[in-house]
Amino acid sequence: MNQISDKSLNLTETAVSRIKTAMKANDGLGSKFRVYVTGGGCSGFQYGFKFDSDVAFDDDVIEFENFSVLLDSMSYPYLFGSTLDFIEDLSGSKFVINNPNAKTTCGCGESFTI
Repeated sequence: MNQISDKSLNLTETAVSRIKTAMKANDGLGSKFRVYVTGGGCSGFQYGFKFDSDVAFDDDVIEFENFSVLLDSMSYPYLFGSTLDFIEDLSGSKFVINNPNAKTTCGCGESFTI
């Protein structure tokens, strides 16, 4: 798994490719991809992903070629040092996060505890 690193959130080449593909297929999405953490899920916190046109004053903006990744100030400490990947397997295709800060995760990997 090759990744683009040295940022607060690292992206694999597969994740970068998927974001670019989605942007090309949907002109209205814009060029900002938000990765965030919310309360919920079976383990306490869950990950969220969306295209977002608004940059908040406290967002960490991570520049990549042709797009930016946004991390809000509440999600930043939970995601710092994590790697965003995109996988396709028998259960479908989805973005996943390899989070070194997570103490436990649920079986599907979509929620975690710190």
